[in-house]
This record gives sequence, structure tokens and C-alpha cells, in this order.
Amino acid sequence: MSLVIFDLDGTLIDSAAIILGAQYETFERCGRVHPGREAGLGIVGLTLDVALARLAGLDEPDDHLTETYRQVFNAMRVRAETDPALAEPFFPGVEDMLETLAARPGLRLGVATGKSRRGLDYIVERHGWQKLFVTLQSADDAPSKPHPGMILRAMSETGARPEQTAMVGDSSFDMEMAVAAGVAPIAVSWGFQPVATLQALGAKAVLSHCSELPGVLDRLLAREPV
Repeated sequence: MSLVIFDLDGTLIDSAAIILGAQYETFERCGRVHPGREAGLGIVGLTLDVALARLAGLDEPDDHLTETYRQVFNAMRVRAETDPALAEPFFPGVEDMLETLAARPGLRLGVATGKSRRGLDYIVERHGWQKLFVTLQSADDAPSKPHPGMILRAMSETGARPEQTAMVGDSSFDMEMAVAAGVAPIAVSWGFQPVATLQALGAKAVLSHCSELPGVLDRLLAREPV
């Protein structure tokens, strides 16, 4: 039984607008200067408190900063119902790709995200993914990426071995996590971090479009060059 695990933000969902918007407002409320778009997207994937601390240049998480972000983000998500600028759309081809993979015998799908369990459940329910993913790993279930805990838990829950498992993501944290867990790292080119960084960290393949993933998995699982 093979397992493909997906990151969410920057891989399946384009959440850059709402994440950056919440970061900027949070930093303003907390009297801090936001370091800019590149830095803001560069920490997406880490557990929230770790991500915000790194973005703020802090050695330890700051509870006030974390709680302020939660409040701001939740308010923005409500506004997103009527404000297209804060929407979290799928990247092109995501829905077709997931449908194609879900129909494959012997292949299971999972998620490993830096979101909280509450945030993950919101996305799953919003898109009707309750039966699509057989394992769901969040920041509440394991240490922050790039620790391999989320992948190890997903494999344990599904019975998949490392050589049968792939991690698809857009961040350095996804690639490092996959390597640490001994599974195949697959990068996407449309996410929040540079492709060159992902390749340097061990990506076995880089997707330029979602439609390429089924073929990459065929070759990867067959032990052919990708």
C-alpha cells in the first residue's frame, strides 16, 4: 500500500493573501515591523508559534504575538466569505489531480500541515475531503516541521513503509521532513519557496503542474529515474 502525503498552504491551496494579511496586521498591532513578503511566506509550514517567533527574530515563541495572529486570522477568514482578496483558492489542477489519485487502487492520500487541528479540520470540511484523506497530521499532533513526526505518524496509521511513501510540498521544511523520515520528497514549483532551495534539500522531482504528479509517482514507485 503506497501513501502520498500533501502539504496544504503553498501546495494545494494558495493562501498567501490571507496569511500575509494576517501577519502584517498582527505585527502592526504588536508594535513590530514586518520583514516583508519573502520572509513572511518563507516561514509558512512551521507551527504557528515557531513561525511567528522566527519571523519576528525572536529566540522563543511569544504568546501575545501568537494569540494576536490567531484572532486576526480568524476574523479575516470570516471576511473572506465576502472578500475575494482574502480567498484561499486551489492551485490550478489540484482538484483533478486529487480525484485521479484517489481512484488509484493501492494508493492512499494524507496531509501533513503546520496548521492547527482546528485549521486543518476547517479546510477538510470546507472542501468535503473527509473521505479523501486517510491520515491527517497537524501541528497539534507532532513537533513542528522539519521534524519527521507527522510523516512517521501517517505511516504508522496507514501501514505504509518509507519506500512506499512520498511527501509533496513547497517548502524547505517539507523536503527536510521527508528526508528525515526516509520517504521521497517531491517539490512543487508554484509554492512559497524557491525551487532551487527545494532541489538542494533533496527533492526527487519538481512538479511544474499538478497533472505531472501521477506520472512521477509511477516512475518513483517503480524505482525508475524521475
